[in-house]
Amino acid sequence: MTFALAVQATQQAADRSIGTPLLWAGFLTFVALMLLLDLGVFHRKAHEIRIREAVGWTIVWITLALLFNAGIWFLGGEARHELAIQFLTGYLIEKALSVDNIFVFIIIFSFFRVPPAYQHRVLFWGILGALFMRGLFIWAGWELIEKFHVMIYIFGGFLIFTGIRILLPKAEEFHPERNIGVRLFRRLFRVAPVESKSGPVDYGPRFLVKIDGRTFATPLLMVLFVVEVTDVIFAVDSIPAILVISKDPFIIYTSNIFAILGLRALYFVVGGMMDRFHYLKIGLGLILVFIGIKMASQDLIEEKLGHELSPVVSLAVVVALLAGSIVASLLRPRQASPGTPP
Repeated sequence: MTFALAVQATQQAADRSIGTPLLWAGFLTFVALMLLLDLGVFHRKAHEIRIREAVGWTIVWITLALLFNAGIWFLGGEARHELAIQFLTGYLIEKALSVDNIFVFIIIFSFFRVPPAYQHRVLFWGILGALFMRGLFIWAGWELIEKFHVMIYIFGGFLIFTGIRILLPKAEEFHPERNIGVRLFRRLFRVAPVESKSGPVDYGPRFLVKIDGRTFATPLLMVLFVVEVTDVIFAVDSIPAILVISKDPFIIYTSNIFAILGLRALYFVVGGMMDRFHYLKIGLGLILVFIGIKMASQDLIEEKLGHELSPVVSLAVVVALLAGSIVASLLRPRQASPGTPP
């Protein structure tokens, strides 16, 4: 049933997209091969990801995304330049929004005391699930906008609300112990004990274990479940945002997926540098407000200008806000709290 729905969604997308069935199949095959290469060759053995390795993989994923973008620019047909700009804009937005994911992942791994050697494994399977879930979210959002035009105002208003909430000075804390994923997981599965008479129990990188002939989920599987639930929550923000940038399902999906594929490596690169870019959240909030206004006023813009707002304008605004927030963070570092060690 699920496979049939996926095939149907892909066929429908191909009918109104630059992505022919061959391109869709080629892209999905490429993603599958890269993931197999990643897990089966480079990370076959669990190990702590060092900064040098993480930077290398980050460069690889960004390079692949830019090469893909160049392919659209040169091979995308009559509208190739516009589509390439849409891809790059969507990629930058999703990449920027993934910073929030990274922050939450740090809290989750810290709370559940996941050893650094196992974090890549959790992120790998978490992102594999995200690839499928994002596809469903994009398809559902696209269908809603196609069938119910009023959804552009609802999505636009939601993005404006989310952006303003990010801009408010009150910081939102993430509490893993209250997470809906933790509560739901404990209801659905038997969780293996983390303590024994002899001390803490280490189940290694396994997700399932046998104890006295019964199957138990390890705490690592619960962490994976929480990561998946968290990504679904973040998708509620990111999918409407990227739907504003392009009307081509192939561009929407590929830009989103390329950003997600590089998320693991980016986590290990910037995980220890989150405080340096403290103004990035303001940049993200302003981006979401801008996209929300653009979406909600889309009909008015087309009526006044006779055409949609140029993708170049969206790209310029996104780049300016991202670059401005990063530069501001570097020029005005966050002051350490009294008593905080340097």
